[in-house]
Amino acid sequence: RPPPITTLEADRRQRQMCIRDSYSTAIDPIGRQILHDLLSSNKERQTNSQIEEKHTRKKLTIGMATYDDYDGVYFSVQAIRMFHPEITDETEILVIDNNPEGPCSDDLKNLCGWVKGYRYIPNNKINGTAVRDFVFHEAQTDYVMCIDSHVFIEPGAIRKLIDYFDTNPETSDLLQGPLVYDNLTEITTHFEPVWREGMFGVWGTDSRGTDPDAEPFDIPMQGLGLAACRRDAWQGYNPRFSGFGGEEGYIHQKFRNAGARTLCLPFLRWLHRFARPMGTQYKNVWEDRIRNYLIGFEEVGLDTDEVLEHFRSHLSPDIVNNVVDTLDLETRPIAEKD
Repeated sequence: RPPPITTLEADRRQRQMCIRDSYSTAIDPIGRQILHDLLSSNKERQTNSQIEEKHTRKKLTIGMATYDDYDGVYFSVQAIRMFHPEITDETEILVIDNNPEGPCSDDLKNLCGWVKGYRYIPNNKINGTAVRDFVFHEAQTDYVMCIDSHVFIEPGAIRKLIDYFDTNPETSDLLQGPLVYDNLTEITTHFEPVWREGMFGVWGTDSRGTDPDAEPFDIPMQGLGLAACRRDAWQGYNPRFSGFGGEEGYIHQKFRNAGARTLCLPFLRWLHRFARPMGTQYKNVWEDRIRNYLIGFEEVGLDTDEVLEHFRSHLSPDIVNNVVDTLDLETRPIAEKD
């Protein structure tokens, strides 16, 4: 049995019936036209609002992971705001703090109150190179550009990158650009896959990259101070990576193994601060670098023997052998470990 109708509810229903009847019987044609115009206007406003929301929806996350480098983050973020104001409404700036208990954390967090579209996320679940993965995991846009926390980007380049994604919305490629040297005239477009002084990759320059308006072209690898791709196309780092190093070459081959390309976009120029006169605060040891190279090369099908050969000639063989023994122990069945 339905509950009794209250007086207020009865009045409400009566008003609804009156409005409906007035409209349907067209007692006042002028009034009906006014009501029709009002309804049409409201619908048009809703449609325009949806179109506006679609056009202003953020398209690109500019993310960086940092470890006690407030100055680097501050100037990188403010350079984006000052020299790329045209992309502010289409982008978010994401900072992953890899040492949230450190001395820079409060000030990094406080930038939220000053920078439009800025998000701060503390994360010390893993330390080192692989923390970049969280830039892509935490991004709230379809496309992501991950930069080091001490990088400047040439004016107009971010606008062109967004336009590139608009033109190639389903791309699965890894996109990078030329590094600009400190004299702001010379550039390097890629890494040559050559070992030197404990690192895989030697700077090289392809003449096709000297013209910012030139077409994109394939490169073997490049420093990862700036790299962009569709969020869902990011291939990710091996979860066994530890500490700093070993990512260049590995992540490029991982994209190629997935059927994608690794491209240089000549317009996407970036300046990187290399000098650290006060030193770095994060752990940076040879053992981690050797470990990451061995794990990464094995994963993507590159030759691990060349890793061992290079580091045994560059360092004490005992250091390399200890890393190999540790990795061997990690991968043994539990019964053998016991």
